[in-house]
Amino acid sequence: MSVTTIVVLVIIAALAFYLVSIFNALVTYKNRYQNAFAQIDVQLKRRYDLIPNLVETAKAYMSHERDTLEAVISARNEASSMLKAAAADPSNPSALGGLAGAEGALQSAMGKLNVVMEAYPDLKANQNMMQLTEELTSTENRVAFARQGFNDAVMSFNSYRQSFPQIVLAAKFGHPTDAKLLEFDDAEAIKVAPKVSF
Repeated sequence: MSVTTIVVLVIIAALAFYLVSIFNALVTYKNRYQNAFAQIDVQLKRRYDLIPNLVETAKAYMSHERDTLEAVISARNEASSMLKAAAADPSNPSALGGLAGAEGALQSAMGKLNVVMEAYPDLKANQNMMQLTEELTSTENRVAFARQGFNDAVMSFNSYRQSFPQIVLAAKFGHPTDAKLLEFDDAEAIKVAPKVSF
């Protein structure tokens, strides 16, 4: 073998190694943001499980507020459905947009429920209601934290994907688009810890 052939083979091997490392890094970053979404999925499911218990506890005290209670359950069911679609493919921008919209509607319905519950001092003093609202507040904090982790992982993926030479190769390696951040309609309100007062 000539020296030229050896040099060419070394260059080809180095180039192949470099391309493999780019491919592996793209896969790693994508797996990170998908795992981060799985953490959001866990926390949102926990919240969705708490909401019916909260509504059931409130029903005994708020029998004439049926519309408000039904709106909360309906918004919860819609958000749960959108979460399933987004969890199936966290890289799908329309699924994340649907989840964000459903979460906005749920937040609005929960806000109305909180306002209505203010008129019921016995309900506010109920031990089950106090425990459920504490768990819900804790879960809201976990959702915000998990969402921040997801958005950080998405930013890392997008930054790597948009860098050169990855941007030239990403589509060929199965990553044709940037990942989408998960932003709820109430992005400004989420920056502040949720407050449930009774």
